[in-house]
Amino acid sequence: MFNLAVYALPFFAGMTTGLAAYHSGAGLFGGLIVGFTAGAITLVVGQAIFATFASPVLRGLIALLFAAPATVAGYHATLALARIGVPAEGWREVFAIVGAIAIGATAVVRVAGMAYPSGVRRVSVAMSDQSQMATTPRIS
Repeated sequence: MFNLAVYALPFFAGMTTGLAAYHSGAGLFGGLIVGFTAGAITLVVGQAIFATFASPVLRGLIALLFAAPATVAGYHATLALARIGVPAEGWREVFAIVGAIAIGATAVVRVAGMAYPSGVRRVSVAMSDQSQMATTPRIS
């Protein structure tokens, strides 16, 4: 569930446009093509905007855009699981809210990990042996 959290926005965008195309007369195959295309474009454009701009405000907005549907999906998934084993309605809601927060936060972290700003360089360093530190390659 946590791995799929980032893909909630592209899924919802693809599903919505695919169903709209199907109901407008595109047929089953046309609706599938339009839905998959819209979902893929949503994911690629979101990642490209996030990777291109270093503005924390814009990056935060993109992360929240991806996290909002993931939070809603996490709430409903956790509520459904809580209905299996939790008899009290109040505790079900508590578990659902905690699950929504956890999945939404995971989506934000995963979106933030999709790309680094242009000025940031990742460096891999082996800490077990001091002699390896000088020969460890830098990954840009």
